[in-house]
Amino acid sequence: MKMTPKTPSESLAILTDLVLPSETNHLNNLFGGELLARMDRAASIAAQRHSRHVCVTASVNHVAFTKSIPLGSVVTVEAKVSRSFNSSMEIYIDVWIEDRTSGDKTKTMEAIYTFVAVDPSGKPVKVPQIIPQTELEQQRFDAALRRKQLSLVLAGKMKPSEATELKALFTE
Repeated sequence: MKMTPKTPSESLAILTDLVLPSETNHLNNLFGGELLARMDRAASIAAQRHSRHVCVTASVNHVAFTKSIPLGSVVTVEAKVSRSFNSSMEIYIDVWIEDRTSGDKTKTMEAIYTFVAVDPSGKPVKVPQIIPQTELEQQRFDAALRRKQLSLVLAGKMKPSEATELKALFTE
């Protein structure tokens, strides 16, 4: 069965919520773990939209908490598939907060998760490929292969000499 490739925007999941007192630390900022859970939910929805299968979190590859999120903030988590492989998908997540008075949005962090699509028995299933549409989507798509190769090399599942995309960064 041939699968039709999809665009990243077809998987877009946007979750918007308010930071409540029970979700904050002693400094009245959102707990990191609370934000990780929100990102995991958004990424799960994006992966499911792309694959049309149940998807499970395989790894949290990168999280950069660059700005705290204060109590009362409106937080928006945007997730979409940046690249798909055989059964796995890299999900890129951007987190924004909205200024109460101006409505201006500020990016507070980004993260990269990996999800795997599975059948009802939990076995991985093939997923459609991605066709990037924007310059940013193309950059994230290209970088995803380098991240995957680095992960495989570090796990001992790929020889460094086979990581062609990584080698290309250091040679011309």
